Amino acid sequence: MSVLIAHGDRPREGVEAGKDRKVVDVAVGVLLQPNGDFLLTSRPAGKVYEGYWEFPGGKLEAGETVEQALRRELQEEVGITIGAVHDWKIEMVDYPHALVKLHFCKVFEWSGELQMREGQSFAWQSLPVKVQPVLPGAIPVLDWFAAEREFAGATLG
Repeated sequence: MSVLIAHGDRPREGVEAGKDRKVVDVAVGVLLQPNGDFLLTSRPAGKVYEGYWEFPGGKLEAGETVEQALRRELQEEVGITIGAVHDWKIEMVDYPHALVKLHFCKVFEWSGELQMREGQSFAWQSLPVKVQPVLPGAIPVLDWFAAEREFAGATLG
C-alpha cells in the first residue's frame, strides 16, 4: 500500500510519511448508480478541508468494523440505509492534520432519500468530475474508476 501525501490540494506519492503517527481508520462509501455515476459530497463548514468534495463516510468508533461504521456514518450524514457493502480498496493518506487509512467500499443499493444532515452539498458525478476542489484522498478513486472503465483523459474537469 502506498502513502498519498497531501500538501494543500496537490497530493504526491511517498513512503515515509507520518511513520510514527497514530493511524485514523475511516470507512468510505462509494455509492454507484446503475449508469455508473457516483456520489460526492462537500465537506461541511467548520471541518478540515471545508468545501472540498469527497466520498461520504467517517471514522470508525471503538470496536466497530468498517461495515458497521459505514452504515452508521451514511445514516448520520446523508440519511440513507445501505444494502450490501463491497470492500474495494484501502489507501493511506498523510494529511497535515492526520494520518488516515481510508477503507473504500462500493455500495450499489440503498434506501431512503439523500438528506444532507450536516449542511453539505451533494452531486452525482461521472468522469471527468466537474465539482472542485476534490479532497486529495478521493483522487485515487477517480484513477481507479478510469482504469476500470478504460477512461482516457483527465479525471478532473
